[in-house]
Amino acid sequence: MAVSGKIRVLIVDDSAVARHALAAILEEDPEITVMGTAADPFSAARRIQDEVPDVMMLDVEMPRMDGITFLKKLMAQCPLPVVMCSSVTEKGSDAMLQALEAGAVDVIVKPRAGLAEHLADHNLQIRDVIKAAARVRVSLRSSNGSRPGRLEQKLTADAVLPPPSGRVMNRATERVVCLGASTGGTEALREVLMALPATTPGVVVVQHMPENFTRAFANRLNTLCVVTVKEAEHGDPVLPGTVLIAPGGKHMMIERRGTRYFVAVRDGPLVSRHRPSVDVLFRSAATAAGTNAIGVIMTGMGDDGARGMLEMKQAGGRTFAQDEATSIVFGMPKEAIALGGVDRVVPLHHIARDVLHATAQ
Repeated sequence: MAVSGKIRVLIVDDSAVARHALAAILEEDPEITVMGTAADPFSAARRIQDEVPDVMMLDVEMPRMDGITFLKKLMAQCPLPVVMCSSVTEKGSDAMLQALEAGAVDVIVKPRAGLAEHLADHNLQIRDVIKAAARVRVSLRSSNGSRPGRLEQKLTADAVLPPPSGRVMNRATERVVCLGASTGGTEALREVLMALPATTPGVVVVQHMPENFTRAFANRLNTLCVVTVKEAEHGDPVLPGTVLIAPGGKHMMIERRGTRYFVAVRDGPLVSRHRPSVDVLFRSAATAAGTNAIGVIMTGMGDDGARGMLEMKQAGGRTFAQDEATSIVFGMPKEAIALGGVDRVVPLHHIARDVLHATAQ
């Protein structure tokens, strides 16, 4: 990082409108400075020879060389935190997954129409993504492999759900596993879910991800895992051997009907500046499942999920946090631990094992 202490960002995009809009948004934040812009990967490569940025924002679709190809070359030669900009088309969703697998730390949506307005309306989220990316530890990989300046109120889960009653619920139904993650979570979730057998109790997941990308993410996981993975729909039952991924842009909650659990997918305000919010999911689990619930908070920046995890623990649920050594960003787990909501801190490769052990007790 520069002597000034600011996060230095290089914006690579063939659209002059996008470069200008992103630079204006980032420069509004006193912790961020735009060290430069480039219209294509070749210009970006020359710029990096003079000064390596703390974070690069990289468009997917560009002339001369596409963003995915450049990302792979970058990660094999000069790895650094990269945030991809992708369209919301089906092709864009596939590219986003390829980018995350190639080493990108996060993705933001870049619509084809109303670009400047969309980016301005999401300025706080974009800045949060950049700050999270600047904290990521990036290693070498194989080449194969609101308006600016406006402060938004940070809402809690109270904006969507009332607080739990505090009554400890007896175990009378199946277990339900709740996972929450953000930056770095796509690959971490893949590792955990791939380790789960078909007999695993129902799993519900909130991964901070833009709208229209979660379906492709769920479909990709479904091809890799023994358990069935799908993007959640309102009213879906929480069943053994099934993983429900909260759709981007919607909150997901657990509801209990008799002895069974279902998910409710609803609109609502941003909670902890996110929708879906881990806090909303965890609070619903504390209310509807109590001692039947198992919560896991994983890699990510910020504190979304910390209060909800404490509520799960107070309701009698078992709670786990990913440890610092294996977290891309040790933000969300750290906040949950600091609040006293975590029973055990475990490395990523032990999460599946420990969750399965907890479900059997």
